[in-house]
Amino acid sequence: MKRIATVGLLTVTMMAFASSAWSQQLFSELVGNVRKQAVRDGQVLEVPYITWGGDVATFHANGGLTTQKNSNFGTAGLNLKLTPGDDFIQQVKNYVEGKTPFLRGTMRMLGQASEVLGSDPGTKPVVILQLSWSAGDHIVGRENIRSLNDLRGQGKKIRIACQQGGPHVGLLYDSLAAAQIKRDEVEIVWVDELTGAKGPAQKFRDDASVDACCVITPDMIGLTGGFDSVGNGAEGTVKGAHVVNSTQQMSRSIADVYAVRSDWYESHREEVDKFVTGYLKSTETVVAMRKSFEDTKRLSPEYRSVLKMSQDIFGTEVLPTLEVDAHGLLLDCTFVGLPGQVAFFEDKGNASGFDAKTKAALDMAVEWGYAKSRRGFDPPGLNYQQIATAAGLKPVAAGSGAGRINAEILDFSPESQLDDTTIVSFTINFEPNQSDFSADRYGAEFSHAIQQASQFGNAVVVIRGHSDPTLTLREMIKAGIKKGVIKQQGRPGNYEYFLNGRPLNTDAIRELTEMIKAGQFEGTEFKPRETMQAALNLSFARANAVRDEVIAFAKKQGINLDASQLQPVGAGILEPVIPKPQSIEEAMKNMRVEFRIVRVPAEALKASDFDF
Repeated sequence: MKRIATVGLLTVTMMAFASSAWSQQLFSELVGNVRKQAVRDGQVLEVPYITWGGDVATFHANGGLTTQKNSNFGTAGLNLKLTPGDDFIQQVKNYVEGKTPFLRGTMRMLGQASEVLGSDPGTKPVVILQLSWSAGDHIVGRENIRSLNDLRGQGKKIRIACQQGGPHVGLLYDSLAAAQIKRDEVEIVWVDELTGAKGPAQKFRDDASVDACCVITPDMIGLTGGFDSVGNGAEGTVKGAHVVNSTQQMSRSIADVYAVRSDWYESHREEVDKFVTGYLKSTETVVAMRKSFEDTKRLSPEYRSVLKMSQDIFGTEVLPTLEVDAHGLLLDCTFVGLPGQVAFFEDKGNASGFDAKTKAALDMAVEWGYAKSRRGFDPPGLNYQQIATAAGLKPVAAGSGAGRINAEILDFSPESQLDDTTIVSFTINFEPNQSDFSADRYGAEFSHAIQQASQFGNAVVVIRGHSDPTLTLREMIKAGIKKGVIKQQGRPGNYEYFLNGRPLNTDAIRELTEMIKAGQFEGTEFKPRETMQAALNLSFARANAVRDEVIAFAKKQGINLDASQLQPVGAGILEPVIPKPQSIEEAMKNMRVEFRIVRVPAEALKASDFDF
């Protein structure tokens, strides 16, 4: 239900940023002068946690803030002290100064700090564990922002409120990239905190010039009234506010991870194995308890104990109730488990795996001014078969994930109105009578589609073919004139048409297609219905050809692609860019294939305990 931090991730020290909402500082300037020191070995090892559902499994594995003998970490011989880590800048300081070898954050947060972390080989991060993907972070927009494409303003820059340095920076970066919008095409209104009086939701309420904001679930509900609702101005909602994008669909945007210093990793491999094993074992237990509560609506004593422990650690101001707030915290967290470790770190075909997320984190750090140079991270190189045996878990091979979309219950007919469910879209155009859609010509577009299919793991990529309506309209008018139901007046290039004595709007394509389908213009040598059907068939054939080429391109590139996400649809002449073209150049704008990332109902997603 929430990605809440009492003061927000990277919040306490966000005041170090200049007071201007537009300023951007290097992360090294935020951290200041810190001197690298060796990790202080001792009996108790400090491990930071943040306020997020994935960390509940850490609490379970440890038995609380200090390691209990009968816990998963305790029985493995670990002795840990879990410490608050919502102040990520302080985390980085403690890490460099040797107070702890651990970092807890997201891949994008590591990216923001990458130049500091990688300035010395000994402090270079080794990412040892992926905890989860987020399903509880959102971009809320005003009425004029219907999809991510609308973040590219017409005549003005769209203003987006976002916490500086927090987890939503990555969500915003991914969302702009999905719509192929550059950083300098929008204005980001940086705020100090993730939520509350200095958070983006309040900025959105107070400043009508802010068009969108990046928020956690409770703030999203407060602005809109609910995920599928639109704010009406009552009870604190903002009139017209609605969810534009969410990690419920962009399910592989925010990756939560643990990392350790490389110098400590080299001399403490056994402790790392035990930590990862204990965490994954607890993940299985917590997920099973969560699922049981969802199925039975009965809170078992064991699950109540876990939720109460989380409430005690995070505080009742963060988690007021167990059944709603503490359980909701876990619902917004999509655990990846052991299958996710294999998929994230070892599956080279995973477009949302470690290599891809590292590159994206460094791209963002440099492009958005957190770093001047690229300093990467290392994967752990763990033996997951041994970890599976030690944790009593079923081994999983890389690339063993199944299709996620139950396409049989989806209806993307040619008449489907997708605007209200479209998150983002982009288009490729083609020549008249073109049937070849090879990657030689469309490789960049195919790569973008594949990347977005991976990131939007809980959405469908509708590949929608379109045809030009000119020939169908010409046949319809000729048939209507021949039958005497259409009258033509005016001069060439400026004709007016009348159907049964009333003006005929040739731009109203949907109404015209209904009349054509009803047979109103049949009975002459002109066949508008056949022409229209041929255009529909051609548009589907093109969409299907593009789908096949995308799948083949992904395979050739060695990239995993869930083919169930790609749904080809022929729209025929229904949605022309220019309803009545006056030239071949205008007609060619109608000859296109759209890629639409579309929300689907929950029942279309195949249930899975872990997302990988």
